[in-house]
Amino acid sequence: MNSTSMNFDLPDEHRMIRDSVREFCEAEIAPIAQEIEDEHRFPAEIFDQLADLDMLGVPVADEWGGLGGDQLMYALVTEELGRVSGSVGLSYAAHTSLASKPIENFGNDEQKERWLRPLATGEYLGGWALTEPGSGSDASDMETTAERSSATSHSEGDETTAGREGGEYVLNGTKQFITNASVAGSILVKAVTEPGAGYDGISTFIVDPENDDGFEVTTEWDKMGLNASPTCEIQFTDCRIPADRLLGEEGEGWEQTKATLDGGRISIAALSVGLAQGAFEAALAYAKEREQFDQPIGKFDAVRDMLVAMDRKIERARLLTHKAATAYDNGEDVTRISSMAKLDASEICREVAEDAVQVLGGYGYTTDFAPQRFYRDAKLMEIGEGTSEIQRMVLGRELGL
Repeated sequence: MNSTSMNFDLPDEHRMIRDSVREFCEAEIAPIAQEIEDEHRFPAEIFDQLADLDMLGVPVADEWGGLGGDQLMYALVTEELGRVSGSVGLSYAAHTSLASKPIENFGNDEQKERWLRPLATGEYLGGWALTEPGSGSDASDMETTAERSSATSHSEGDETTAGREGGEYVLNGTKQFITNASVAGSILVKAVTEPGAGYDGISTFIVDPENDDGFEVTTEWDKMGLNASPTCEIQFTDCRIPADRLLGEEGEGWEQTKATLDGGRISIAALSVGLAQGAFEAALAYAKEREQFDQPIGKFDAVRDMLVAMDRKIERARLLTHKAATAYDNGEDVTRISSMAKLDASEICREVAEDAVQVLGGYGYTTDFAPQRFYRDAKLMEIGEGTSEIQRMVLGRELGL
């Protein structure tokens, strides 16, 4: 059962993209979803195939190598990926909404050509580095610094910046819980350029992990779930980058971050809906096949009512997510609606996944069945890109409280 095909009046192009991605997911990702989790293996081949399908730049303009789709189309793709693999969905979302869109939104044409195009075409994946070991929800408590230098000795492959106007920046600090950092071809890094200025002193830089000396992935974390999506600690030690890697202007980093998170919360909402849908479908199929007392367990009131409640929750979360994505595409202020979608979808994701495990009983606790994977993956949805507590704070602030 795929309830996404039975509701919400999608444009034909969106429906076609969703259906083609669903077919790909069923054929290529679903058969290996548990395997890559067990092996803690990033499935590079899956992302190569997604690139061949033009899916790695869905909401990026075709001028820069993207598909030219909108936020709703991107949300649909993210949901379908999450429906079979939270890890693939998470790495995809971080690449698209956090690593690619800010370059399109805030970069100049030279930066878009050099850094956005390879992301959108799938030449490599991207990452986004905000969180630090000592700062979680309070992102202004940032210790990573970028100090302007007049030196011009930086080199990057066969490209030299000797004599480049504007000199360079020297980055020092540590970033924590960075998705895709160990497989990324570029990472957007938040750093303090004006100490003591709080949010107004934060700027954004494009870092090249392969060629920038002083960049190091120091840890790749083992996690409760989502282990096929690399989550890393990265260290900058006198990491010198040319001044033209500054995204926008100095001091604009936090405003860029807030705008990016408006879209990022829609990503997590869509991923949450996908995870919940996958868990629900596994539980529903099991409830129809598993017999006790001479009838399928889905015929028993307790199990039936649980499945009905799961379906209702998913439908509400999906509609709210689509509403947020549509508002984003219409150019509306989406702080409230994206925060609401993220909060609701992430919490129902965990609830539905937990109930799916319960429907399967003892089998639900084994890795032979998918609900346990969705359950473990679901918890991060309530933490990443702003915890549930932060979402409530944002929503209260939107109400003037």
